[in-house]
This record gives sequence, structure tokens and C-alpha cells, in this order.
Amino acid sequence: MTQTLNRSDSLQAWIPRGLLELPAHHSVPACTLEGFTPVQIDWCEGILEDLRPLDAGEPPPAHVVLPRFVDAHVHLDKAFTWQDHPNLFGTYEGALKANLVEHQSRSTEVVLSRGERALQQAFTQGLRAVRSHIDSGGPAAASSWEALELLQRRWQGRVELQLVALAPLAFWTSAEAESMARRLAMCGGLLGGVLEPSMLGPAVDQQLKALLRLADRHGLAVDLHIDEADHAPAQGVKQLLRALQITPVRVPISCSHASSLSLLPQAALQRLGERMMSANLQVIALPLTNAWLLERRSDLTPLKRPQAPIRQLQRSGVRVAVAGDNVADPWFPAGDFDPLALMAAAIPLTQLLPWQRLGLAPFTTAAAGVLGLSWDGVLRRGAPADFVAVKGTSWSDVLRGSSSRRVLVQGEWLSPTFAST
Repeated sequence: MTQTLNRSDSLQAWIPRGLLELPAHHSVPACTLEGFTPVQIDWCEGILEDLRPLDAGEPPPAHVVLPRFVDAHVHLDKAFTWQDHPNLFGTYEGALKANLVEHQSRSTEVVLSRGERALQQAFTQGLRAVRSHIDSGGPAAASSWEALELLQRRWQGRVELQLVALAPLAFWTSAEAESMARRLAMCGGLLGGVLEPSMLGPAVDQQLKALLRLADRHGLAVDLHIDEADHAPAQGVKQLLRALQITPVRVPISCSHASSLSLLPQAALQRLGERMMSANLQVIALPLTNAWLLERRSDLTPLKRPQAPIRQLQRSGVRVAVAGDNVADPWFPAGDFDPLALMAAAIPLTQLLPWQRLGLAPFTTAAAGVLGLSWDGVLRRGAPADFVAVKGTSWSDVLRGSSSRRVLVQGEWLSPTFAST
């Protein structure tokens, strides 16, 4: 898996203060204006042994270190399909149509090949965990699940792969729902579905409640595509909150997209955020795909780009992660499972400031929390020796894409030297 150099080693690096927990016997050093602290990191046998602030007289480090990353929302089953199934008008409807055509051509071997390529790229570029939704209705659902469950086992110990059954809500009222829930329980999976503006009425309410009851009965978390729209502000989240009042659950619920919430007036958004926090809902923002698809007009540049209102939700106490979503498929033509590239692309869209704790959390600690991982991504004594080291001394170096990086996994470097991606 890795190239073993030393089971015990060290590195001097700049670490964001919000991702650093120093041992009690070390004094808290000053940060740079960009929130970096100079630290010597010591590790042994895959575990961080010590983090020592550098003295003022020591040479400044030449690297920035960040924990290995988490992508909380991807679609491995359809990755890299743009070339054969392009969506040349860039519309939501065009993406859905191309996706349905592509689905007919899937086989276990095809999905296995896509997923292997995706996870290899994710791993070498610094991801430690990925949550993938799987199209779980239609003729190729069985093939997709067979391939991705195999990949989950194959990549265990390198990339943690969580699997979500993305199915029409009506599926969760069918005779197949129980067997799917048992399958998810065996692989640590989640129940999924879509709540978009056209889905209204008593039948949809009953289907949503059935999904919630099934999830709670089997102890399965839920991750819904919800409010991925440029109209009907927050209709899906409000629908979910009403269902939870009648059918409360004890399992975590993630709201992926939540784009149309940004169309609410600020006072209404604050009230909704407080309700979401009280219901323990968490949000996975997907700014790249949303910016590509939503509010598209054939002859106009959109002046509004609906996306999850990250900072407003954070102020209400809602945990928010930023994720990559689609990679080179009909829903989004770009992407490469590169967490640093995701940060660089998402930051101008979201206007998050990574030198602030809440600006960095959606890419690091909040993403780990959404997936329920055992390590939150904070670099502390006893944490895994898992990080990405980037040549440079500033956030500009990290985000420009031209700096070389090196990935440490369980205390071992994946490559003997720093390399550009």
C-alpha cells in the first residue's frame, strides 16, 4: 500500500490553529495572520506522539500540514461518464436524462472499474473517507451495489467508504425496503432519497415517514438529496421537519444540497436554521454542482446562484460540510476527487475563509462529524499519523494548485518525495 521509510519520523510544518491541540505542558504559541502555528510533529507506529511549538529562533517550516480529508457526498457509480453521456446544455433536466440512459449500460465490471479509479485518485490525493450515493432503483442497481460493496471491502484500511441507497421515496414503502435495510445494516450504509419541489402531497408524506421509521428501526442514518432547486425555497426541509414532528428518530439525518434555503428572507432562514438545529439535522453543501446546474438560462448569465447558506446555518448551530458531489458525469463535467482542488473551487463560491475556524471546518472537522468518523481531524497526541503536507507557507500556496504535496497514511509516506498533482 505504502512505501515504508521509517516507523518513527518527524516533520516541521505550519498547522491551522483550529486543527491543532497541543499537549498541556506546551504553551500556546502565537499564530500568523493566516492562523498558522509552527509545530514539530513527531510520530511513531502510525500515531502522533508529540506536537511541539517551534521556538522563535528556529527556522520557519517550509510546509503546511492538514489532516487527510473527508468527502461527504460523491457518486462513484456514475463517475467519469461525461465523455459517453455528456449534458451539453448543462441543465438539471439534461443531467437526469443522460443519467437514466447511462444507467442502462452499467455492469458490475464497469462500475468496479470507475470506482477503483476514483478511490485510487482519492487516496493518493489525500482523502481518508468518502460517502457515495448509489442509484438503487432500475435495472443496474444490483450491479452497482455488488461493485461498490466489493470496493468497500477492498479499500478497507485505506479509504473508509460509506454507501447510501439513493432510491425513489416510494421504494421505502415497497416489499423490497426491508431487505435493502438489512443489507445496509450489514455494510454500515445509509438510507437515501430525493425531496425536490414537485414532490408534494399525502403520498409523499407517507413515503417519507416510512423511510424514517425504517431507518430508526434498523439504526440506519439517513442522507437525503433535498432542496436541490432554484425555486420553492426550503420546501423539502420544511416537509422533513413536519415528518419528524410526527415520526421522531434517533439516527443522524443529513440534508445534501439544501440549495434553495438561500432564497429565504434572512429572518425566515434564521428561524428555519434554529428548527434544523433542534431536530439535529446536518447539511452537506455541494456548491460546485449547484453553481453549474441551478438558475441556468440559455441566454443569460445568472445573477443569483442558489447554494446552501453555510454561514447562516453555522450561526444557528447546524453542522455543515462541503463536499464534491459529481465528478466528470452528466451532472458536472469537472472534478477529480482532489480535496485541495475542491477547497480551491468552493472557497470563491461560498466565500468561506479557511484561516477562520468555521471557514475551515466544512472541509475538515465538520465533514468528519457528518460521517460519524472516530477521528475528528484535529492533530493531537494519540491521533492517527494521517495528514497531507503541502510545500508552502500560506493558504495561497495550499490553494493555488501548483504546490507539490505528500500524503502520510498510518505514519508512512505514500511517495518518497514531494510531487505535483
